Amino acid sequence: MDIILLGTLASLGAGLMTAVGALPVVFGRDVSIRTKDTMLGFAAGVMLAASFFSLIIPALDVAEVMHDSRTIAAGVTVLGILLGVVVVWVINEWAPHEHFFLGREGGSDLASLRRIWLFVIAITIHNFPEGLAVGVGFGGGNVQNGMTLAVGIGLQNLPEGLAVAVSLAGEGYSRRHAWAIAALTGLVEPLGGLIGVGAVTLAQPLLPWGLAFAAGAMIFVISHEIIPETHRRGFQNQATAGLTAGLLIMLFLDVTLS
Repeated sequence: MDIILLGTLASLGAGLMTAVGALPVVFGRDVSIRTKDTMLGFAAGVMLAASFFSLIIPALDVAEVMHDSRTIAAGVTVLGILLGVVVVWVINEWAPHEHFFLGREGGSDLASLRRIWLFVIAITIHNFPEGLAVGVGFGGGNVQNGMTLAVGIGLQNLPEGLAVAVSLAGEGYSRRHAWAIAALTGLVEPLGGLIGVGAVTLAQPLLPWGLAFAAGAMIFVISHEIIPETHRRGFQNQATAGLTAGLLIMLFLDVTLS
């Protein structure tokens, strides 16, 4: 039960960094599109590094120990990643939502839904896999791996929270309202963390599957949501620099904290 509580609290801490990142909006500080795209690129780099160094590689190691076969370990990890991608893709296709900048997506009855809830749904889809990843990281009893993931996800939540709040403010929401919505979206992560740590703690054979699944879910979000948003307004070089910085910082943290 201690590891379940720790994993949930760590994912909560990572989620709360979304609120911290959105604070400049409350104080009326404008953020340029260049800066926002660079910061979102940084978030993508952190998530990409976390997917491989803190999820996929541990999944391979755990599966190999369980099955005493590198081939089976590779197969389990590949299938787990595919499952994560497919599940989030299905949710993304069928849940009515809005992208941060690209606008509304979903069924024809979306006009009756309030825009605020469309944003909340979109960000829920985006943030849930992050909390799941932190929880699964703790689920195998590897506290260091879980803390590395929590720190990395928390870092990438800073620019993400700012980007969400700035986008909402640009849509006409008050600054405090925009901050509150951004902060609220971070509270999705402890739910994902509780599910992740609880599942793999109670059923240890699920650990490599859970690690790989969380990685696949995050990879989908990176490719489908974050990178396209950072490359559509002419600042792709800055976004790529941000992605590189995020990846390298997360790599450094993973090595030094593990």
